[in-house]
Amino acid sequence: MLDAFSAPHFRDDEAARKFLEDLLWPNGPVCPHCGVVNHAYATKRAGVYRCAEKACRKDFTVTMRTVMERSHISLHKWLQGFYLMCSSKKGMSAHQVHRSLGITYRSAWFMWHRIREAMRAGGLAPMGGAGSIVEVDETYIGRKPGVEVKQGVGHKHTILTLVERAGSARSFHVDEATRAVVLPIIRANLDRESHVMTDEAKRYAALGDEFANHSAVDHSRDEYGYTDRKTGVKVNTNTIEGYYSIFKRGMKGIYQHCGEKHLHRYLAEFDFRYSNRLALAVDDKERTCRAVAGAAGKRLTYQ
Repeated sequence: MLDAFSAPHFRDDEAARKFLEDLLWPNGPVCPHCGVVNHAYATKRAGVYRCAEKACRKDFTVTMRTVMERSHISLHKWLQGFYLMCSSKKGMSAHQVHRSLGITYRSAWFMWHRIREAMRAGGLAPMGGAGSIVEVDETYIGRKPGVEVKQGVGHKHTILTLVERAGSARSFHVDEATRAVVLPIIRANLDRESHVMTDEAKRYAALGDEFANHSAVDHSRDEYGYTDRKTGVKVNTNTIEGYYSIFKRGMKGIYQHCGEKHLHRYLAEFDFRYSNRLALAVDDKERTCRAVAGAAGKRLTYQ
């Protein structure tokens, strides 16, 4: 870990500030108040710029309107936190972060949620497309508050995930895995030319009428994969099962407990790392830079 943190921006606040400015402002300082680009000048205060637009003239820094705004944690420790989150395949607990970075547990916990917010993607184009295979499945985790533990999965949180083979993942925390809930999410997030693969659940039966192709494996008959004789395509849900394996090992082994109101951010964390993995030629450094870039335009307060 010491070698990983040998870069200047992991050791010094001024180097960290310069790193953030180069990453978030590739075309020069951007005023968060009026949006003007590269029309500002540095003030006597370190890292503080003043907009040169006559109608604005306001001061700003590179962390303004980001998840790091108004934080008392040193900038180089913020970058260390981003790196730790992005380089840990199954995540890292806030307790471990508080020990590693020398900050309080409360600060580490809040930092972690703000980094997850930076990882959260929005306004994405539909997944898949002609010739692409997207696997869809659901899993269950944790326990709903106030619901009695009973046989089955009715007392657990339901997670719906879409995974493109050799591509990205998108997960959703839903109330229940019914046709009325699941199908609108699939329609909104998948290209109609996609080949969709699921298990035998009846909620997915109508997908063949809406997408280029729909194949299913029947787990109830111990069927976990086969090769379509006409197309030669391998039909299975092994890719999404692999995603869930990483997700559950992280949630149960690292985080252990997650409140319902925060579950969507944990999903964003695991989706981000999976969608920016080494198999897609994204190493730890590039993954960290992408997460830091995602901090812009987002703000998360403790309340």
